[in-house]
Amino acid sequence: MCILFIAQRQRKDYPLIIAANRDEFHARPTQSSHIWSSHPPIFAGKDLQAGGTWMGVTRSGRIAALTNIRKPDSENPQARSRGELVVRYLLSQSSDSAFTHELSQQANQFNGYNLLFGTWQKLQVFNNHREQVESVSDGVHGLSNASFNAPWPKVSRGVGALTEYCNNAINLEEEALFALLKDSTQAPDELLPTTGIEQAWEKRLSPIFIQLPEYGTRSSTLLLVKRDGSASWTERTFNREGEQINQANALFQFI
Repeated sequence: MCILFIAQRQRKDYPLIIAANRDEFHARPTQSSHIWSSHPPIFAGKDLQAGGTWMGVTRSGRIAALTNIRKPDSENPQARSRGELVVRYLLSQSSDSAFTHELSQQANQFNGYNLLFGTWQKLQVFNNHREQVESVSDGVHGLSNASFNAPWPKVSRGVGALTEYCNNAINLEEEALFALLKDSTQAPDELLPTTGIEQAWEKRLSPIFIQLPEYGTRSSTLLLVKRDGSASWTERTFNREGEQINQANALFQFI
């Protein structure tokens, strides 16, 4: 998962909106979101290479999503797969504070990541580079490949678009949110972040929706939660041409 936007208590009808894109190499084998037969509480997509996931939920109301921190000079090829962290939280029986302590204790075992986790009523983000946890306050937030709410151009663009939509839309429409996630606008050179990769690659990776021959946005996911805890999950999967090839839907009643 490379970018996600969160609207926390910005609408009376939908107090939680998560709109997220997963960016990955097209060659990496992936299964669309489903109930895991190995762990029935989990509804999520699956990375068939490492066995983890980038975003998932449970019927009890647990939510978790992951973004990698882009810092190539500190990447450890022997590090543990970050996708296991989402699975561990979804299966955990620990309190969030105990789970945060566990994350802090094991922070150096993983390459850089942000983990969004909690329930639809209370979410937080743990950054293992900083070993810091931040609560998701009321408002619209963005999380990409740096720290929480880092003002990268695509983060600011998505946060602005989601803020405007939450404020002005009479009825929430999934198509409008998917259109936000399909934004392929590249950032101006002067606003590109400096993460240790070539500027040409920073440019190619700067849109919300990435479309490259070998790498790009593989899926877009909407998690919409109503005031009574009822929730919908819609995931659209794309090929390397950016064309939709699959859609997965689910309805939940969170506790």
